[in-house]
Amino acid sequence: MLISVLLPAKDASATLPEALRGVLTQRDAPPYEVVCVDDASSDATPAILASASRTDGRVRVVRGSGRGLVAALNLGLAHCRGELIARMDADDLVHPDRLRLQAEMLAKDAALGAAGSLVDCIPRPLSPGMARLERWLNQTITAEQCRNARFIEAPLVHPSATFRRDALQGGWEDHGWAEDWDLQLRMVERGWALAKVPRVLLQWRDSPVRLTRTGPAYSDQAMFRLRAHYLARGPLRGRPFDIWGAGPTGKRLARELEAHGLGPRAFYDVDGRKRVARGRPVRVERELPPPGEALMLCAVGTAGAREEIRGVLETRNYREGEHFLFTA
Repeated sequence: MLISVLLPAKDASATLPEALRGVLTQRDAPPYEVVCVDDASSDATPAILASASRTDGRVRVVRGSGRGLVAALNLGLAHCRGELIARMDADDLVHPDRLRLQAEMLAKDAALGAAGSLVDCIPRPLSPGMARLERWLNQTITAEQCRNARFIEAPLVHPSATFRRDALQGGWEDHGWAEDWDLQLRMVERGWALAKVPRVLLQWRDSPVRLTRTGPAYSDQAMFRLRAHYLARGPLRGRPFDIWGAGPTGKRLARELEAHGLGPRAFYDVDGRKRVARGRPVRVERELPPPGEALMLCAVGTAGAREEIRGVLETRNYREGEHFLFTA
């Protein structure tokens, strides 16, 4: 089995050498190649990649035209020869056992479309928001957890994931929202499972200029449009629903679902003073319907809210993934 490591790079000369060093020193991995897409860099990235390809025959360089990440990924995928496609970014650091452990995980479970890992976010110290995201990512591990959490954020950190080529049907798509989350939702929609090796196999770099912080496709507005798109054609298809959360987050989700012709029967909220949200009644916990009558979408952004809501619903015999989903 051949693994293709797909590594796009644009103006990444400051971090690329260390990223390549980690990829090229994998321990006991199946045979692998490294397909690097230079997406029209204007710094020393082309020279670094050219040197790596001369030094190590596993490295192949593809020239991109600077049309952005989705185009670069699909161009690179067209040049990958492996049955497994391991994503890697030019500014992250990889554990030497990553490819071996993820290949083993995929070999053991034919239902898995992708295997990710836990991540260590760098540099430290982390902002409160990034620390919260890291905790959530590293607690969302099993296939069931990833499936249930798929509308909160992308369960797998993109450059930590190794995909089956068969699960990448259609490659990456550009709809004006996060291409990595879009891919994972499409994979689950087609019946693939996602899960993680329960070890830190990637150091994931955050920076003020990272695309996920600066690109419009990663804005909150785009993320709510993405959630609504996949909820409408998946869990909400032909099914009544309610929304837990009559605050800004719940109303924002409702507004995006309205664009698909969908509206909740009611909102639920801990604040009994609220009466109406977007023309729907706001009810309180004691008015919750029996489990299964409607899907409850939990859309509350406050820290600790998920745990509180999960506790309330589970005491009423609601099952996550069947009777309720978190969407924020």
